[in-house]
Amino acid sequence: MRKDKLLMIIGSLLLLLLFVFPLWKITLLAPQYPEPLGLNIHITHLSDGNQFNDVNNIDLLNHYIGMAHLPTDINVKKGEVEPFKEFVIIPIVVVVLTILGIIFGFIGNRKLYATWIGLLGISGIVGMYDFYNWLYIYGHVLNPNAILKITDKVTGEMMAYQPPIFGFKQMLNFQVYSYPSTGVYFIGLSFVLVVFAFMYARKIN
Repeated sequence: MRKDKLLMIIGSLLLLLLFVFPLWKITLLAPQYPEPLGLNIHITHLSDGNQFNDVNNIDLLNHYIGMAHLPTDINVKKGEVEPFKEFVIIPIVVVVLTILGIIFGFIGNRKLYATWIGLLGISGIVGMYDFYNWLYIYGHVLNPNAILKITDKVTGEMMAYQPPIFGFKQMLNFQVYSYPSTGVYFIGLSFVLVVFAFMYARKIN
């Protein structure tokens, strides 16, 4: 098999690892928690980031200050939050991109390689915007009957608690860190392999 075809197929298959590894990780540090709390964000669910029960502990903290419940299976079953539609849409996008990548790889056309790269790029941009919007809603749409209500000294409204999409942010006594996790690096590797496939195909065609 031609090298470009092989790179295209392997690159697209790497996306399937997103069903195993998390895309993003949010970590919370505070004096009252000797061990940091961590939230892993996968394409299908949320998982504990550092220790057992992290997701539930973060969910309780969020609800205490008026944030909506996290879209865990338990919260959805209880009717406390709507199912997170992205946990359905994103896996479909990943599978479609993988299948297209395999098909394009067997065809071996560099224009199709470029099309796949463009689709991956668009999916990534849309995904990041959706992630930012999700964080914004969770941080700004607060329950006015929350147990702990801290108001902004300037506006008099409830303080927002939007976590950073990337980097560090101080929220009350919590240090919040938000960074890509393993899944994003596999997306990057997938992108690089397909770019090499495109470049190699251009040389031999």
